[in-house]
Order: sequence, then C-alpha cells, then structure tokens
Amino acid sequence: MSFFISDAFAEGAPAAAQQPGIEGMLFPLAILLFFYVLFLRPQAKRAKEKKQMVESLAKGTEVVTSGGILGKVAEVDDNFVKIEISDNTFIQVQRHNIESMMPKGTYKAMHKKVAP
Repeated sequence: MSFFISDAFAEGAPAAAQQPGIEGMLFPLAILLFFYVLFLRPQAKRAKEKKQMVESLAKGTEVVTSGGILGKVAEVDDNFVKIEISDNTFIQVQRHNIESMMPKGTYKAMHKKVAP
C-alpha cells in the first residue's frame, strides 16, 4: 500500500514477554517505600510535633506566629491565643498559627532592644 515504507506485520508474542512474577513488583514497591521514607514519614512527624506543641501552650510561653510576630501568651482558649506583643498591646491569633515556641527570655531580650 505504501510505496516507500514496507508494511510490518506482527508474527506473534516473543518468548520473553511472559507474565511478571514477584520480580516485576519489586521495583514499584521499592519506589513507593522510597517516597514514604523520604517525604511522607518526615511530614507526618513534623505535623505530630506541631500538634503537641500547640496543645502544650500555656500562659507565659514565648511564641512566634506564622506571620513572624514574637510575643508572650497571655490567654489560651480552645481556638484562639491572646498574645502580648508589647506593653498592654495584645493580639489574638488562631492556635494553629503559632509556628514555634521560643526559649525563655527571648521576648524580654527583644523587647529591651526596641525600647529607647
């Protein structure tokens, strides 16, 4: 039918094309295991640590919010945290927006730098 290209016809399945056994499943399973160890497990561990940190918030704890605001916890509610960011200056943020806890004295040291 074609003038320049000869037609190709399949002769049958070659002998090497058999159903893969357990050897055929090892590579995909190894890839899944690799992604679990490299990505999913550390992410779940960080989420668990953050959840424990947010649950352990108490009055007087020095924290940093996800927006980068440093302050001292004044009140803790079920959903919100009242944070003192300066003398008699308070803000309320959602609990899950607390990014990290700071060592004792960080708030006071930073507050002294800002005050004239």
